[in-house]
Parts: sequence; structure tokens; C-alpha cells
Amino acid sequence: MPDDFRQTPPDLPVPLDDGGADHLAGLALPALRLPSTLGAEVDLGAQPGLLVAYVYPRTGRPGEPLPDGWDAIPGARGCTPQSCAFRDLHKVLIEAGAARVLGLSTQDTAYQREAAERLHLPFPLLSDAKFALTQAMQLPTMVVGGLTLIKRLALVIDDGVVAKVFYPVFPPDRNAADVHEWLAANRLR
Repeated sequence: MPDDFRQTPPDLPVPLDDGGADHLAGLALPALRLPSTLGAEVDLGAQPGLLVAYVYPRTGRPGEPLPDGWDAIPGARGCTPQSCAFRDLHKVLIEAGAARVLGLSTQDTAYQREAAERLHLPFPLLSDAKFALTQAMQLPTMVVGGLTLIKRLALVIDDGVVAKVFYPVFPPDRNAADVHEWLAANRLR
């Protein structure tokens, strides 16, 4: 079903590595507080231990149309399957050494809260609607339908420093398993 956000169409274009995340490995996260769907603000750079942060362009809502041409943009489609995969593997990611898992997009907190509740996410989603983190870290972005969105990636952050970057991410629903495999093979804690 083409507008089922829980599924990824089989013919999605594969994103190519454009080098947009090459500078992130080893980068210390800036001291910035981002709103969370759990109500408190979170400073990613101040989080102790291993943190898994998956970054996605935007989640869709059932019954609402996708932006024009969304499925034809390499790496755009799949935010809900990516979130659900992190939800489903949350426990094993923690067992593999992650102290916390969270998602991040430029959507506002109210929009994210609806998605977090609908998808039953056991972790918070952070909003970078003001692009503070995106600009400070020079995260790769794309413009779709007049919206600036962060390209899909995942970060393993160790005591505020990026230890591993997954970019580009494809297929999106495999990202959590890829992160788990890396954590299991590279026990940092």
C-alpha cells in the first residue's frame, strides 16, 4: 500500500554517499539543549556513556499525503520503519552497551510526540526545529517542498564525541540492526 508509512516500497532509490557526513567522526557535540518528547530538554554533548542517535528527515502521519516526489528522493522514505526498528531493537541496543537511544529530526516536538505515542517508542525524539544542532555540526540536509530536512544518518556518541557514523542509511529499517552489529563488535563499554 503506497501510503502505509510502516512499510518501505521495494523500489526505493538507494542514496549515495555524498560525503556530507565525512567530518562527523571524532567531532565533539556542541553544548545545545534540544526539546524532547518526554518534556525535558536534552544536551546530547553532556550525555555520559554511549548514546545512539538516529536522525531522520520527517515522519509521516496516516491519512496525510507525503511531499510530492518523496519516494523518488534517495534516502527520504522510511522514517517510520527506521523508528520502529529502533523501537523493536531498543532492548538489545541497551544490552550491547548503549546507555540511551533517541531519534532526532527538524519536526517540532508536538508533531514528534504524536509519532512517538502512535509508534509506542520507548525512547524520546528530539526536535532540532531551530536547526541549532544541524548548523553547529553541519549535518547533511536536503530541501523538499520548501522544507529543509536532515538527511538520514545514525550516530554512536561516546561521552559527547561521535564514535561512529552510519551514512548514508539504506534500507532505513535495517539501520538499527546495523548499529547493533557495530556495538556488539566494538564494545566501547
